Amino acid sequence: MEGQKEFGRAVLKIALPVTLQSLLQSSFSVIDQVMIGQLGSSSIAGIGLGGKFASLYSVILAAIAAAAGIMISQYMGAQDEEAVSRSFFINSGLSIGLAILFLLPCMAFPEAVIGLYTKDAVTRKLASEYLRIFSLSFLPMALSSMVTTMFRCMEAAKMPLYASILALFMNTGLNYLLIFGKGIFPAMGVKGAALATAAAQLISCIVLLLFFLGFIRKQETKRIKGWQEKGNRLMRKAISKGGYRRQYLGIIGPMLICEFMWSLGENVYAAVYGNMGTDACAAMTMTVPVQTLVIGALSGLSQAAGILTGKLLGGNQYEKAYVDSRKLMKYGFIGSLILSLLLLLISPFYVRIYNVELSVQLMTRDLLIVFAVVSPVKVQNMILGGGIIRSGGKTKYIMWVDIIGTWLFGVPLALLSAFVWKLPIAYVYFILSMEECVRLGISFVIFRKKAWMKQVF
Repeated sequence: MEGQKEFGRAVLKIALPVTLQSLLQSSFSVIDQVMIGQLGSSSIAGIGLGGKFASLYSVILAAIAAAAGIMISQYMGAQDEEAVSRSFFINSGLSIGLAILFLLPCMAFPEAVIGLYTKDAVTRKLASEYLRIFSLSFLPMALSSMVTTMFRCMEAAKMPLYASILALFMNTGLNYLLIFGKGIFPAMGVKGAALATAAAQLISCIVLLLFFLGFIRKQETKRIKGWQEKGNRLMRKAISKGGYRRQYLGIIGPMLICEFMWSLGENVYAAVYGNMGTDACAAMTMTVPVQTLVIGALSGLSQAAGILTGKLLGGNQYEKAYVDSRKLMKYGFIGSLILSLLLLLISPFYVRIYNVELSVQLMTRDLLIVFAVVSPVKVQNMILGGGIIRSGGKTKYIMWVDIIGTWLFGVPLALLSAFVWKLPIAYVYFILSMEECVRLGISFVIFRKKAWMKQVF
């Protein structure tokens, strides 16, 4: 009984702050789109497509952070202090490099990038304006992502939560001032939304770094105390170690491929919606805030699953890792069913927030019903594939699961249902979402075989 309570406390200590932070971050898109929603369908579609290319960056960045989390949590479980530091600094450098790589095309030729998604001139112009400004947030996001990962592995997830609360208030206030032009500020529309988000991300990053520096100075362990001074030395030392390099590439390589291919598939879906018309694209974009809120509400369980399972594997507690993983999957399933029922109840009221045509509102409501049906499967994939199986470092398993689900099922079904069968967007979304069922079936087989239960060192 005491062990059960201890497990529950450990889950809440990580999951609750992560969930609240995810909800706050998701609210960025909610606030942006609800305010932009007052400007019409073209602006909604523009901000949706502008953010879709940026999602490629976000997903790959998340893969780097996830790889860092796998290694850091296992090294903490094994009490390997130097390896913890090494993983943190190497992944931080890689994240910054990725940010620069994505920032350049977004600043130099955003219209060419957005041209891949839609042929509508008005939507393309709005989306490219949004993307150019929004890309300024890439570097702060890179730093924040790695510091947040470190905090969560140290079971101090409340620190990133505080930074996110500040960012939320900043984003809300700046949105109001810059989108509609209040006080001395000009009315900037979608550009104002992008600028507000970029500014909020920058301030959040600065606050998070200050929290981190203050936190590590207070620690009494050697693992934390010496990170600042020996960061560069550890970076050089780590690169010179062939064994560590092979180990690291074996984990992060499949994750980068996996997340890139998955996100590329999501971008194909966005192009499908964009070519089905501005109304269809706007309707799908209007569902994004709700989707991110629902998934974000249970993302803490995925993070807790990865960290807690990784520490148990690092400490050779394999059977406990398997049993606790099953509990986390059960919690996620129950939570997703509750949220789906709530979504079905509020969907008719949510669509009325937007100043769009009745036909767009009806399309959005249908899409939300489809999402409510498939979201329990999505949540199980997030916890099982994104947290539990990856915690053992066998990231190639999930790479193949996602590639098979997206490219052998999702993308072909999307193209067929939209352009061959010419179905309405709600049917297109439901049919392509069957990829989630394929993923879950394969992942569950892998989970039951326990081949993923390994140490990374």
